[in-house]
Amino acid sequence: MSVPIFYQGRAVLTPEGWREHHGVLVQDRRIAAILPRAPSGAARAAVPPEAWLAPGFIDIQVNGGGGALFNDDPSAACARHIAAAHRRLGTTGILPTLITSAQDTMAQAAAAMPAALGQGVLGIHFEGPFLSPGKPGVHRADYLRAPAGDDLRRLETLAGTLAAPVLLTLAPECVPESAQARLAAAGVILAAGHSVASFEQIGPAITGVTHIFNAMAPIAARAPGVAAAGLGATLYAGVIADLIHVHPALLRVLIAAKPADRIMLVSDSMSVAGTAAESFTLQGRQILRRGGRLETADGVLAGADLSLAQAVRNMVDALGVAPETAIGWASAVPADFLRIGAARGRIAPGLAADLTLLTPALEVIGTVLAGEHAPA
Repeated sequence: MSVPIFYQGRAVLTPEGWREHHGVLVQDRRIAAILPRAPSGAARAAVPPEAWLAPGFIDIQVNGGGGALFNDDPSAACARHIAAAHRRLGTTGILPTLITSAQDTMAQAAAAMPAALGQGVLGIHFEGPFLSPGKPGVHRADYLRAPAGDDLRRLETLAGTLAAPVLLTLAPECVPESAQARLAAAGVILAAGHSVASFEQIGPAITGVTHIFNAMAPIAARAPGVAAAGLGATLYAGVIADLIHVHPALLRVLIAAKPADRIMLVSDSMSVAGTAAESFTLQGRQILRRGGRLETADGVLAGADLSLAQAVRNMVDALGVAPETAIGWASAVPADFLRIGAARGRIAPGLAADLTLLTPALEVIGTVLAGEHAPA
């Protein structure tokens, strides 16, 4: 048994709220207790006294970071490199996200996952290729397609053997409901996105909406569509809160309409995250980093220039959300959506010792991943 380590700052965010002048006792990679002082025999971690100890941030939509893009190199090494880059930005767990691509690229990503898990890699997100040609965004139209039997079998096998979340973004109108049910029964988590589906086409197998309001038809009086379904109380809704992808007025609608336990912050980050790079290449297209945006030369958004910590700050500073609520949208809610909330996403005894250390201004000081502390 390892020597317990005590992390103490100004306050700890627990499921019951902030606990001032308490710390987190960590042993054997898990949270052992939340205590007002270090017990005898515990080592004290070097944490600034003003630090807020928050649950480790979980990002379910991460295309790249640290100069690497998962589509370019769908390997275990690349996935872990991206996770390490986002850890420096305050995120302790990610789903490396493969956007619409060729079948062999998807197969490579799936094959890499067993070796990739750990060190911040929690599972995998396939964003496509079963998406609507009417809402492709920056996804290559020539890769969009309907699922075949081999696709379904590959996803079923991965979900059945990986023992980790497998998330698939699909356009409901492009995938038969029987196929959706089959994937869900195998354990694949389904989210609607890049879609022109009607409200009625959001079937029971779908539990989330990918980057709500983006790459979906706008809400109309007699055609509420995916966006309105995402505003309901049942579905989880991921949102890119960079104040560019979604207008602040619509973010206020989202906050007012949905229960707080169904909103998730996502970064939709690309390879430039954590770097000073001004451009990168995505599937043969140059993407420019300018004015807080990632976009093609003709202005099509291609991911976001965002970290989860910045998304939390935006929700607090621009929209007046309580810090503990915004932090939950970056930790507990995505963990619940991924069905791993019993193991991580909160600071409670028995859960994984994953923490994000913040200043009172919500700037990242450092992280704790599986009990190991690293500065930002």
